[in-house]
Amino acid sequence: MADNGMDPDVFDQFTEQLERYVRERLIPAEKDVIENDAIPADIVEEMKEMGLFGLSVPEEFGGAGLNMQQYARVINIMGYAAPAYRSIFSINIGMFNSALKNGGTDAQKAEWWPRIASGEIACFGLTEPGSGSDSAGLQTSARPDPGGNGWILNGTKRYITNAPSADVALIMARTEKENLPKNAHVSAFIVPMDTPGVSTGSPDKKMGQAGAHISDIMLDDVHVPGEALLGGETGKGFRFAMMSLDNGRISVGAMAAGLARRALDSAIRYANERKAFGEPIANFQLIQQMLAESEMEIYAAEAMMADVTARADRGENVLRKAAAFKVFASEMCGRVVDRVVQVYGGAGYLAEYDAERFFRDARIFRIYEGTTQILLLQIAKHMLREWNEGA
Repeated sequence: MADNGMDPDVFDQFTEQLERYVRERLIPAEKDVIENDAIPADIVEEMKEMGLFGLSVPEEFGGAGLNMQQYARVINIMGYAAPAYRSIFSINIGMFNSALKNGGTDAQKAEWWPRIASGEIACFGLTEPGSGSDSAGLQTSARPDPGGNGWILNGTKRYITNAPSADVALIMARTEKENLPKNAHVSAFIVPMDTPGVSTGSPDKKMGQAGAHISDIMLDDVHVPGEALLGGETGKGFRFAMMSLDNGRISVGAMAAGLARRALDSAIRYANERKAFGEPIANFQLIQQMLAESEMEIYAAEAMMADVTARADRGENVLRKAAAFKVFASEMCGRVVDRVVQVYGGAGYLAEYDAERFFRDARIFRIYEGTTQILLLQIAKHMLREWNEGA
Protein backbone atom coordinates (compact mmCIF):
# COMPACT_ATOMS: atom_id res chain seq x y z
CA MET A 1 0.00 0.00 0.00
CA ALA A 2 1.44 3.37 -1.05
CA ASP A 3 2.21 5.96 1.63
CA ASN A 4 1.11 9.35 0.29
CA GLY A 5 2.34 11.29 3.33
CA MET A 6 1.62 14.98 3.83
CA ASP A 7 -0.30 16.91 1.17
CA PRO A 8 2.37 17.87 -1.43
CA ASP A 9 1.47 21.59 -1.48
CA VAL A 10 1.56 21.80 2.31
CA PHE A 11 4.87 19.93 2.32
CA ASP A 12 6.37 22.32 -0.24
CA GLN A 13 5.41 25.27 1.97
CA PHE A 14 6.93 23.52 4.97
CA THR A 15 10.24 22.82 3.20
CA GLU A 16 10.49 26.44 2.01
CA GLN A 17 10.02 27.57 5.60
CA LEU A 18 12.55 24.99 6.80
CA GLU A 19 15.19 26.05 4.25
CA ARG A 20 14.85 29.65 5.44
CA TYR A 21 15.07 28.51 9.06
CA VAL A 22 18.24 26.52 8.34
CA ARG A 23 19.98 29.43 6.61
CA GLU A 24 18.72 32.33 8.72
CA ARG A 25 18.58 30.73 12.17
CA LEU A 26 20.51 27.46 12.44
CA ILE A 27 23.66 28.26 10.44
CA PRO A 28 24.24 31.62 12.21
CA ALA A 29 23.94 29.77 15.57
CA GLU A 30 26.56 27.12 14.67
CA LYS A 31 29.38 29.07 16.34
CA ASP A 32 27.39 29.02 19.60
CA VAL A 33 26.70 25.27 19.23
CA ILE A 34 30.40 24.54 18.70
CA GLU A 35 31.69 26.79 21.51
CA ASN A 36 29.23 25.42 24.08
CA ASP A 37 28.93 21.87 22.70
CA ALA A 38 25.17 22.24 22.94
CA ILE A 39 22.20 23.42 20.89
CA PRO A 40 20.77 26.58 22.51
CA ALA A 41 17.64 25.74 24.51
CA ASP A 42 15.53 28.30 22.63
CA ILE A 43 16.39 26.64 19.30
CA VAL A 44 15.41 23.21 20.65
CA GLU A 45 12.05 24.70 21.70
CA GLU A 46 11.60 26.28 18.25
CA MET A 47 12.29 22.92 16.61
CA LYS A 48 9.68 21.29 18.82
CA GLU A 49 7.14 23.98 17.94
CA MET A 50 7.87 23.45 14.23
CA GLY A 51 6.92 19.80 14.69
CA LEU A 52 10.36 18.41 13.83
CA PHE A 53 10.23 15.85 16.66
CA GLY A 54 7.05 14.28 15.27
CA LEU A 55 7.52 14.51 11.50
CA SER A 56 6.92 10.81 10.82
CA VAL A 57 4.38 10.22 13.61
CA PRO A 58 0.82 9.73 12.23
CA GLU A 59 -1.28 12.89 12.24
CA GLU A 60 -3.95 11.42 14.53
CA PHE A 61 -1.27 11.07 17.23
CA GLY A 62 0.02 14.63 16.92
CA GLY A 63 2.64 14.20 14.20
CA ALA A 64 2.98 15.37 10.59
CA GLY A 65 2.62 11.92 9.00
CA LEU A 66 5.42 12.40 6.47
CA ASN A 67 6.16 9.53 4.11
CA MET A 68 9.71 8.32 3.47
CA GLN A 69 10.39 10.64 0.50
CA GLN A 70 9.31 13.65 2.54
CA TYR A 71 11.18 12.49 5.64
CA ALA A 72 14.44 12.10 3.70
CA ARG A 73 13.97 15.51 2.07
CA VAL A 74 13.61 17.17 5.49
CA ILE A 75 16.74 15.43 6.78
CA ASN A 76 18.60 16.45 3.62
CA ILE A 77 17.62 20.09 4.17
CA MET A 78 18.65 19.89 7.84
CA GLY A 79 21.94 18.30 6.74
CA TYR A 80 23.00 21.68 5.34
CA ALA A 81 23.42 22.89 8.93
CA ALA A 82 25.54 21.41 11.75
CA PRO A 83 24.76 17.70 12.32
CA ALA A 84 23.75 18.27 15.96
CA TYR A 85 20.47 19.83 14.82
CA ARG A 86 19.38 16.65 13.05
CA SER A 87 20.75 14.45 15.80
CA ILE A 88 18.52 15.81 18.55
CA PHE A 89 15.26 14.77 16.81
CA SER A 90 16.42 12.06 14.40
CA ILE A 91 15.92 9.09 16.75
CA ASN A 92 12.34 10.24 17.48
CA ILE A 93 11.29 10.32 13.84
CA GLY A 94 13.61 7.55 12.70
CA MET A 95 14.38 4.41 14.63
CA PHE A 96 12.08 4.90 17.64
CA ASN A 97 9.06 5.83 15.52
CA SER A 98 9.78 3.07 13.02
CA ALA A 99 10.11 0.38 15.72
CA LEU A 100 6.86 1.59 17.29
CA LYS A 101 5.11 1.56 13.91
CA ASN A 102 6.39 -1.91 12.96
CA GLY A 103 6.24 -3.59 16.35
CA GLY A 104 4.29 -1.59 18.90
CA THR A 105 0.93 -2.57 20.34
CA ASP A 106 -2.00 -0.19 19.94
CA ALA A 107 -1.61 0.82 23.58
CA GLN A 108 2.13 1.53 23.13
CA LYS A 109 1.46 3.64 20.06
CA ALA A 110 -1.31 5.55 21.86
CA GLU A 111 1.01 6.33 24.77
CA TRP A 112 4.30 7.05 23.05
CA TRP A 113 3.49 8.60 19.67
CA PRO A 114 1.91 11.75 21.20
CA ARG A 115 4.79 12.02 23.67
CA ILE A 116 7.59 11.91 21.10
CA ALA A 117 5.60 14.14 18.72
CA SER A 118 5.39 16.78 21.46
CA GLY A 119 9.17 16.76 21.85
CA GLU A 120 10.07 14.09 24.38
CA ILE A 121 13.50 12.95 23.22
CA ALA A 122 14.13 9.30 22.37
CA CYS A 123 17.29 7.22 22.15
CA PHE A 124 17.97 3.75 20.77
CA GLY A 125 19.98 1.26 22.86
CA LEU A 126 21.50 -1.52 20.77
CA THR A 127 25.30 -1.12 20.88
CA GLU A 128 27.22 -2.38 23.94
CA PRO A 129 30.85 -2.29 25.11
CA GLY A 130 31.34 -5.77 23.67
CA SER A 131 28.91 -5.84 20.76
CA GLY A 132 27.70 -3.58 18.00
CA SER A 133 26.82 -5.21 14.71
CA ASP A 134 27.15 -8.62 16.41
CA SER A 135 23.83 -9.35 18.12
CA ALA A 136 25.09 -12.75 19.30
CA GLY A 137 27.44 -10.90 21.65
CA LEU A 138 24.69 -8.82 23.25
CA GLN A 139 24.91 -9.05 27.04
CA THR A 140 22.17 -6.80 28.43
CA SER A 141 19.61 -9.11 30.01
CA ALA A 142 15.90 -8.95 30.75
CA ARG A 143 14.53 -11.56 33.13
CA PRO A 144 10.92 -11.95 34.27
CA ASP A 145 10.16 -10.08 37.48
CA PRO A 146 9.27 -12.74 40.06
CA GLY A 147 7.04 -10.20 41.81
CA GLY A 148 4.71 -9.51 38.88
CA ASN A 149 4.24 -9.49 35.12
CA GLY A 150 7.18 -7.18 34.44
CA TRP A 151 10.88 -7.47 33.67
CA ILE A 152 14.20 -6.69 35.34
CA LEU A 153 16.89 -5.26 33.04
CA ASN A 154 20.64 -5.26 33.65
CA GLY A 155 23.48 -4.20 31.38
CA THR A 156 25.34 -1.34 29.72
CA LYS A 157 24.75 0.34 26.35
CA ARG A 158 27.51 2.33 24.64
CA TYR A 159 27.71 5.27 22.17
CA ILE A 160 24.00 5.99 22.54
CA THR A 161 22.99 9.16 20.69
CA ASN A 162 20.92 11.58 22.82
CA ALA A 163 21.28 9.42 25.95
CA PRO A 164 22.28 12.38 28.19
CA SER A 165 19.10 14.32 27.30
CA ALA A 166 16.68 11.52 26.43
CA ASP A 167 13.29 10.99 28.06
CA VAL A 168 12.83 7.43 26.77
CA ALA A 169 15.03 4.63 25.43
CA LEU A 170 14.26 1.62 23.28
CA ILE A 171 16.53 -1.00 24.83
CA MET A 172 17.52 -4.27 23.17
CA ALA A 173 17.96 -6.98 25.78
CA ARG A 174 18.54 -10.72 25.85
CA THR A 175 15.46 -12.66 27.01
CA GLU A 176 17.10 -16.06 26.37
CA LYS A 177 20.53 -17.17 27.60
CA GLU A 178 21.33 -19.11 24.45
CA ASN A 179 21.62 -17.55 20.99
CA LEU A 180 18.60 -18.47 18.87
CA PRO A 181 18.05 -18.45 15.09
CA LYS A 182 16.98 -15.10 13.60
CA ASN A 183 18.11 -13.39 16.83
CA ALA A 184 15.01 -14.55 18.69
CA HIS A 185 17.02 -14.28 21.93
CA VAL A 186 16.74 -10.46 21.74
CA SER A 187 13.65 -8.45 22.74
CA ALA A 188 12.96 -4.70 22.75
CA PHE A 189 11.80 -2.71 25.77
CA ILE A 190 10.47 0.85 26.04
CA VAL A 191 12.22 2.29 29.09
CA PRO A 192 11.56 5.81 30.44
CA MET A 193 14.94 7.28 31.37
CA ASP A 194 13.70 8.36 34.81
CA THR A 195 13.01 4.73 35.80
CA PRO A 196 14.94 3.84 39.00
CA GLY A 197 18.19 2.07 38.15
CA VAL A 198 18.71 3.86 34.82
CA SER A 199 21.73 6.16 34.67
CA THR A 200 23.94 7.69 31.99
CA GLY A 201 27.67 8.27 31.84
CA SER A 202 29.37 11.58 31.08
CA PRO A 203 28.98 12.58 27.43
CA ASP A 204 31.86 11.15 25.39
CA LYS A 205 34.33 13.55 23.82
CA LYS A 206 34.20 13.08 20.06
CA MET A 207 36.14 13.89 16.90
CA GLY A 208 33.33 16.06 15.52
CA GLN A 209 29.61 16.82 15.58
CA ALA A 210 29.79 19.29 18.47
CA GLY A 211 26.45 19.71 20.22
CA ALA A 212 25.38 16.13 19.50
CA HIS A 213 25.86 14.02 22.61
CA ILE A 214 26.46 10.31 23.12
CA SER A 215 27.04 8.40 26.33
CA ASP A 216 26.69 5.04 28.04
CA ILE A 217 23.38 3.95 29.51
CA MET A 218 23.67 1.80 32.65
CA LEU A 219 20.78 -0.46 33.67
CA ASP A 220 21.03 -1.70 37.26
CA ASP A 221 18.09 -3.92 38.29
CA VAL A 222 15.68 -1.75 36.31
CA HIS A 223 12.09 -2.88 36.88
CA VAL A 224 9.71 -2.23 33.96
CA PRO A 225 6.09 -3.38 33.61
CA GLY A 226 5.00 -6.04 31.14
CA GLU A 227 3.65 -3.29 28.86
CA ALA A 228 7.24 -2.13 28.30
CA LEU A 229 7.94 -5.14 26.06
CA LEU A 230 7.63 -3.84 22.51
CA GLY A 231 4.80 -5.66 20.73
CA GLY A 232 4.04 -7.69 23.85
CA GLU A 233 6.12 -10.65 22.57
CA THR A 234 9.65 -11.79 23.32
CA GLY A 235 12.09 -12.66 20.57
CA LYS A 236 10.90 -9.98 18.15
CA GLY A 237 13.06 -7.09 19.33
CA PHE A 238 16.01 -7.53 17.00
CA ARG A 239 13.75 -7.85 13.97
CA PHE A 240 11.98 -4.61 14.90
CA ALA A 241 15.38 -2.98 15.38
CA MET A 242 16.64 -4.14 12.00
CA MET A 243 13.45 -2.97 10.28
CA SER A 244 13.91 0.45 11.84
CA LEU A 245 17.56 0.56 10.76
CA ASP A 246 16.44 0.90 7.12
CA ASN A 247 14.89 4.16 8.21
CA GLY A 248 18.03 5.18 10.11
CA ARG A 249 20.28 4.39 7.15
CA ILE A 250 18.18 6.48 4.79
CA SER A 251 18.41 9.31 7.33
CA VAL A 252 22.22 9.09 7.48
CA GLY A 253 22.46 8.98 3.69
CA ALA A 254 20.21 12.04 3.35
CA MET A 255 22.21 13.86 6.02
CA ALA A 256 25.52 12.98 4.35
CA ALA A 257 24.27 14.32 1.02
CA GLY A 258 23.15 17.55 2.73
CA LEU A 259 26.50 18.08 4.45
CA ALA A 260 28.38 17.31 1.22
CA ARG A 261 26.29 19.99 -0.56
CA ARG A 262 27.07 22.53 2.19
CA ALA A 263 30.79 21.73 2.01
CA LEU A 264 30.86 22.00 -1.80
CA ASP A 265 29.03 25.36 -1.72
CA SER A 266 31.64 26.55 0.78
CA ALA A 267 34.47 25.41 -1.51
CA ILE A 268 32.94 27.14 -4.55
CA ARG A 269 32.68 30.39 -2.62
CA TYR A 270 36.25 30.11 -1.33
CA ALA A 271 37.64 29.23 -4.76
CA ASN A 272 36.10 32.38 -6.22
CA GLU A 273 37.37 34.61 -3.42
CA ARG A 274 40.89 33.20 -3.02
CA LYS A 275 43.44 34.48 -5.49
CA ALA A 276 46.75 32.96 -6.57
CA PHE A 277 49.01 34.03 -9.40
CA GLY A 278 46.77 37.06 -9.86
CA GLU A 279 43.45 35.30 -10.41
CA PRO A 280 40.79 33.34 -8.49
CA ILE A 281 41.79 29.72 -7.92
CA ALA A 282 38.36 28.78 -9.34
CA ASN A 283 39.96 29.45 -12.75
CA PHE A 284 42.48 26.62 -12.29
CA GLN A 285 41.46 23.39 -13.98
CA LEU A 286 42.55 21.01 -11.22
CA ILE A 287 40.43 22.98 -8.73
CA GLN A 288 37.54 22.73 -11.21
CA GLN A 289 38.07 18.97 -11.43
CA MET A 290 37.61 18.59 -7.65
CA LEU A 291 34.48 20.74 -7.73
CA ALA A 292 33.01 18.84 -10.72
CA GLU A 293 33.73 15.39 -9.24
CA SER A 294 32.04 16.47 -6.00
CA GLU A 295 28.98 17.74 -7.89
CA MET A 296 28.64 14.45 -9.79
CA GLU A 297 28.85 12.35 -6.65
CA ILE A 298 26.35 14.47 -4.71
CA TYR A 299 23.95 14.25 -7.65
CA ALA A 300 24.31 10.46 -7.69
CA ALA A 301 23.53 10.28 -3.95
CA GLU A 302 20.49 12.55 -4.38
CA ALA A 303 19.25 10.31 -7.21
CA MET A 304 19.69 7.22 -5.03
CA MET A 305 17.79 8.96 -2.22
CA ALA A 306 14.88 9.73 -4.54
CA ASP A 307 14.77 6.13 -5.77
CA VAL A 308 15.06 4.27 -2.46
CA THR A 309 12.51 6.48 -0.70
CA ALA A 310 10.01 6.18 -3.57
CA ARG A 311 10.39 2.40 -3.39
CA ALA A 312 9.87 2.46 0.39
CA ASP A 313 6.70 4.51 -0.03
CA ARG A 314 5.40 1.96 -2.55
CA GLY A 315 5.81 -0.72 0.10
CA GLU A 316 8.86 -2.45 -1.37
CA ASN A 317 11.46 -4.12 0.83
CA VAL A 318 14.36 -1.66 0.61
CA LEU A 319 16.81 -3.31 3.01
CA ARG A 320 19.47 -3.78 0.33
CA LYS A 321 18.92 -0.45 -1.40
CA ALA A 322 18.82 1.49 1.89
CA ALA A 323 22.16 -0.11 2.80
CA ALA A 324 23.57 0.73 -0.65
CA PHE A 325 22.41 4.35 -0.38
CA LYS A 326 23.87 4.73 3.10
CA VAL A 327 27.25 3.28 2.05
CA PHE A 328 27.48 5.35 -1.13
CA ALA A 329 26.33 8.63 0.42
CA SER A 330 28.53 8.34 3.51
CA GLU A 331 31.63 7.37 1.52
CA MET A 332 30.84 10.07 -1.05
CA CYS A 333 30.56 12.70 1.68
CA GLY A 334 33.98 11.63 3.00
CA ARG A 335 35.51 12.16 -0.44
CA VAL A 336 33.80 15.53 -0.93
CA VAL A 337 34.86 17.01 2.41
CA ASP A 338 38.41 15.77 1.78
CA ARG A 339 38.46 17.60 -1.57
CA VAL A 340 37.02 20.70 0.10
CA VAL A 341 39.92 20.79 2.58
CA GLN A 342 42.26 20.50 -0.44
CA VAL A 343 40.53 23.38 -2.25
CA TYR A 344 41.02 25.53 0.84
CA GLY A 345 44.69 24.55 0.92
CA GLY A 346 46.51 25.54 4.13
CA ALA A 347 43.38 27.35 5.34
CA GLY A 348 41.53 24.04 5.18
CA TYR A 349 43.58 22.77 8.10
CA LEU A 350 42.73 25.73 10.34
CA ALA A 351 39.87 25.71 12.85
CA GLU A 352 39.03 29.28 11.85
CA TYR A 353 37.53 27.99 8.57
CA ASP A 354 34.61 25.58 8.12
CA ALA A 355 36.43 23.03 5.94
CA GLU A 356 38.16 21.14 8.77
CA ARG A 357 34.90 20.95 10.74
CA PHE A 358 33.07 19.47 7.75
CA PHE A 359 35.88 16.92 7.47
CA ARG A 360 35.56 15.87 11.12
CA ASP A 361 31.76 15.94 11.20
CA ALA A 362 31.49 13.66 8.16
CA ARG A 363 33.70 10.86 9.45
CA ILE A 364 31.09 9.18 11.65
CA PHE A 365 28.67 8.67 8.74
CA ARG A 366 30.71 5.66 7.58
CA ILE A 367 30.47 4.05 11.02
CA TYR A 368 27.07 4.44 12.68
CA GLU A 369 23.83 2.76 11.55
CA GLY A 370 25.97 -0.04 10.15
CA THR A 371 29.62 0.38 9.18
CA THR A 372 30.48 0.43 5.49
CA GLN A 373 32.10 -2.99 5.86
CA ILE A 374 29.13 -4.65 7.59
CA LEU A 375 26.72 -3.18 5.04
CA LEU A 376 28.82 -4.34 2.09
CA LEU A 377 28.63 -7.87 3.49
CA GLN A 378 24.88 -7.51 3.99
CA ILE A 379 24.34 -6.27 0.43
CA ALA A 380 26.39 -9.15 -0.98
CA LYS A 381 24.62 -11.71 1.22
CA HIS A 382 21.23 -10.63 -0.09
CA MET A 383 22.44 -10.58 -3.71
CA LEU A 384 23.80 -14.12 -3.40
CA ARG A 385 20.69 -15.36 -1.60
CA GLU A 386 18.51 -14.00 -4.42
CA TRP A 387 20.72 -15.64 -7.03
CA ASN A 388 20.63 -19.01 -5.25
CA GLU A 389 16.86 -18.85 -4.83
CA GLY A 390 16.46 -18.09 -8.54
CA ALA A 391 19.02 -20.65 -9.78
